[in-house]
Amino acid sequence: MSEQTLYNIEQKMSRSVEALQKELATIRTGRASPGLLEHLRVEYTGSSLALNQLAGITVPGPNLLVIQPWDRGSIGDIEKAILTSDLGLNPTNDGRVIRVNIPPLTEERRQELIKVVRRRVEEGKVSIRNLRREVMDELKAQEKNKEISQDEHKRTQGQLQKVTDSFIAEIDQVGQDKEKDIMEV
Repeated sequence: MSEQTLYNIEQKMSRSVEALQKELATIRTGRASPGLLEHLRVEYTGSSLALNQLAGITVPGPNLLVIQPWDRGSIGDIEKAILTSDLGLNPTNDGRVIRVNIPPLTEERRQELIKVVRRRVEEGKVSIRNLRREVMDELKAQEKNKEISQDEHKRTQGQLQKVTDSFIAEIDQVGQDKEKDIMEV
């Protein structure tokens, strides 16, 4: 039972790390990245769609994103969504594609983004700790109901702590990598 429990919790913790990585990909760095825009919501034909469902996003240069809409009629809606987002980007279009120049970040803006990254990293750590707590409660209940022995409970608890520590370290590394990306000039 405890091996299956540990496997399940590792899967859930892994998904938490992946969710954090996707969330951090939407935070702007000094370089162009499709992840910056692909989940941007666009109001098109009465429904809200992710940008990557309406267009292809390419990175021809380090400071340029090119958005190729599959339907030319959506260019205005895509442009409006980029302008109204909190990314601070200014798109231009030539009737066929939208070009988004990524301006360099100011030092003040870099510091603000690092604070956002640290907050999201801390939220990721909290989600990992909450998963650990759920399993600890489950183990206590199993020991109380005599489903597992006290020794097995302690052994599984130690293994669970090692798994939790490794995922916390992974989250810290993801955060440090993102901070380094933001601080690159």
